[in-house]
Amino acid sequence: MSQEQNNDPLAQLNDRCNAGSLSHALFIVGGAIGLLGIIVALLLGAFTDDGWRRFGFAYVTNYGYFLSIALGALCFVAIQHVTRSAWSVSIRRVAEIIAATLPFFAVLFIPILVIVLSGKGEVYPWAQPVPAHVLNHENEEHAAADNADYRITLAAEDSEPEAAEQAHEDAEDSHEADEAAHSEPHSRVGHYDELTYKKRPYLNNGFFIVRWVLYFLIWSSLALFFLKNSRKQDETGNRRLSVIMEKVGAPGLVLFALTTTFAAFDLLMSLDPHWFSTIFGVYFFAGGMMGLMATLIVAMVVFKKQGLLATSLNVEHQHDLGKFLFVFVFFWGYIAFSQYMLIWYGNLPEETGWFVRRGGDTGQPNAWSIVLLILLFGQLLIPFAGLLSRHVKRSMPLLFFWSVWLLVMHWIDIWWLVMPEYSSEHLIFGLPEIACLLGIGGLFLAALGRIAGDRSLLPLRDPRLAECLNFKNM
Repeated sequence: MSQEQNNDPLAQLNDRCNAGSLSHALFIVGGAIGLLGIIVALLLGAFTDDGWRRFGFAYVTNYGYFLSIALGALCFVAIQHVTRSAWSVSIRRVAEIIAATLPFFAVLFIPILVIVLSGKGEVYPWAQPVPAHVLNHENEEHAAADNADYRITLAAEDSEPEAAEQAHEDAEDSHEADEAAHSEPHSRVGHYDELTYKKRPYLNNGFFIVRWVLYFLIWSSLALFFLKNSRKQDETGNRRLSVIMEKVGAPGLVLFALTTTFAAFDLLMSLDPHWFSTIFGVYFFAGGMMGLMATLIVAMVVFKKQGLLATSLNVEHQHDLGKFLFVFVFFWGYIAFSQYMLIWYGNLPEETGWFVRRGGDTGQPNAWSIVLLILLFGQLLIPFAGLLSRHVKRSMPLLFFWSVWLLVMHWIDIWWLVMPEYSSEHLIFGLPEIACLLGIGGLFLAALGRIAGDRSLLPLRDPRLAECLNFKNM
């Protein structure tokens, strides 16, 4: 039996695809760094001025960064099954392992849950109890509207045109005053106001928790389903499992699109309850997919250095990953421009204030204007030109460089989305942000090592593996 196994090329591939020592190192080192980072972040929160509020924003920044990559992995895996892709079989298991960290992110969500349930509204303004003055204003507004309508009715009944006209003007003045209050600059962000109150049916603590429980149930179920059946196929060789995963992948993508969109609204967009952008979920998705492609390329380089996947990952697979990285750089830029252009053209105070705080006002630039330029050039124009060449995509050192570059840019992007809500006057970066980055990042690596374990990094008995190993780009 052992002789037959040694003569089996798939068994030989398995000998070179076992990530045992690397997985163990990731688990130990990543776990140690992660725990240390979280402890330092908590200590900074406890013993520095405005520390807990700063910790909250730093934690949301880094949580959103790593969550976006894990969600990108789930989408990638589902797409590969739905499209019956052969080229990606040798890298798909890595994406399956990354996606399988999503249940772990449910645990990491606990600090955000505590922030919301604390009721202070320091990070999410809508999470605090409704202030009495807002309720009083709302009641007065309704009473004034009812009174105006009543006056209009009386005027009409008594055939008094002047009284009716005056009543209409009073009602319009009331509405205009309310709109002016809603559109005033974002000095009020962080406070619970009337506009936030009107969004309370969606932005409230109970419904927020229900939504996130639903998100994690869907994400975790899909991620664990794909990994479990992929590994089961390694053992049984049952080709039917590929068909099952293909059938689950299609509705899974629909659920993924809906949940990821609303998760982006909840986690990042609702930091400013005044602001809204229906394209924001796609923006978050585009950045996450770009981050995933960069992560897969970095992982491929690390595996090569460790002698893993030496025969199953070659320059052809590297080339395709480079093409995907290039595509999502362009796609992110397209979505980012679309969002900015529509808000600029609409010129609504509730929307433009969000970009003004992030340095988007050319007439009055602020500290974040330089970050906006860094994203324009660093995450779009420069890498677009850098990844355009076929030579770059087939050069491991160059592709590795651009992948690391874009992972840094993706972090800056999430930081730019979150931190201006803490302060629009100063660039906020220091020990709390670094500690949370190392904390969540280290625990993320530890989770990857734990899930990878001593198992193969290659779907050994996938029916499309042979085609994958012989794949050639045109």
